[in-house]
Amino acid sequence: MGFRTVRAAKTAKPRMLLVAAVTRADASRLTEIAAGADAGLLVIDKLTTGAEALKQASKAMPDIPWGGWLKEANGEGAGADFVVFSAGSQFFVGEKTGKILEVEPALEPGLLKSVDDLPVDAALVAAGETEPLTWRGLMLIQRGANILNKPLLVLVPQEVTAAELGALNQAGVRGVVVKAAVAGKIAGIAKMLAKLPPPSARKRAQPMLPRIVGETAAVAEEEEEEEEP
Repeated sequence: MGFRTVRAAKTAKPRMLLVAAVTRADASRLTEIAAGADAGLLVIDKLTTGAEALKQASKAMPDIPWGGWLKEANGEGAGADFVVFSAGSQFFVGEKTGKILEVEPALEPGLLKSVDDLPVDAALVAAGETEPLTWRGLMLIQRGANILNKPLLVLVPQEVTAAELGALNQAGVRGVVVKAAVAGKIAGIAKMLAKLPPPSARKRAQPMLPRIVGETAAVAEEEEEEEEP
């Protein structure tokens, strides 16, 4: 199915995307845990062994795209709209499946910039699963958002605060991934995101679902309209 290009209505307020990451152990409570998310992410070993679980997730919540967070990237398929994988995974080509590459927050600037030239749709900083945001962490995330032209997503704990989300929003982060295990947490985060102001024009590369990366033409058109008196 892949990441189709879907352009949001011009009247829609741009905001950070919310991706709910759920383990297979919690898959039976999927609709309770992931309610309110823009996309779902099932933590699995690889697509070939997680195909049935992904199919069930998509059937349970068909209104949002579903991806697999892979321990071992092994190509496209298995009904995933997108996949998340580490930089150490074996290279694969899967044109029909969106790809999000995990990157280290302190990655050398030259290597980080090279992500823009890779056949991936977005980057994910996955270092903040349980710990609250620190100033150093925010500095590294801000640096990543400044260097990358592709959308940057960040893993945050399910206890993330509105102030932390606001700081990430202003830094240019275009989506947050939450490993949720408690019903209602995702819905609560969605309410906090809805109250945030739109990102600045400088950071308006809004990710679109089920395609994570927005259309360059659409972004350029919006910027031209903003400049008109």
